Amino acid sequence: MSGPSTAYGDNPALPALRRHFEDLRDGTHGGVEARADKEERFADTVVLLAPYAKRVLAEIDQGLLKGTGRVDETGLCRTEDGGLAASWTLSWPEQRAAGVRPITLEAHFERNFHHPHLRGATVGEWPLNVFTDQQAAAEVPTLRAIAAADLHNLVFQRDYRLVPAITR
Repeated sequence: MSGPSTAYGDNPALPALRRHFEDLRDGTHGGVEARADKEERFADTVVLLAPYAKRVLAEIDQGLLKGTGRVDETGLCRTEDGGLAASWTLSWPEQRAAGVRPITLEAHFERNFHHPHLRGATVGEWPLNVFTDQQAAAEVPTLRAIAAADLHNLVFQRDYRLVPAITR
């Protein structure tokens, strides 16, 4: 059996983690040091990540919500603390009726953070060091994991009846 062709094998999370740790070591984000430059990089990241985030949420909508969901996105917004964030959410009738948060994929760069992160409504921080479309595409497994964990946690907060594929 031959070994993997790269030092990372087939694990797309490892290059992202390496970029994350190198940025911490170097005090940079994607090679830039100034906050304004980092925010500009983050704005580009949001554009790169958007189609993949929407695709992941649409997969859940079709696979488990029987197409009853609605995907919304905020676009890049300034946060109360002076940072930046963008989110993509998947809401559906049962979730809204239960009064729980929608499945959420959020890219955020809080004012006191060194660089951006990803999180869900109920799950938390993954490094976000995306500067190319290829790197954004490599985040799909992470986005899927966040969205799946969010759905699981929302069901845990209420019950399985939140998932139309199970009740219809």
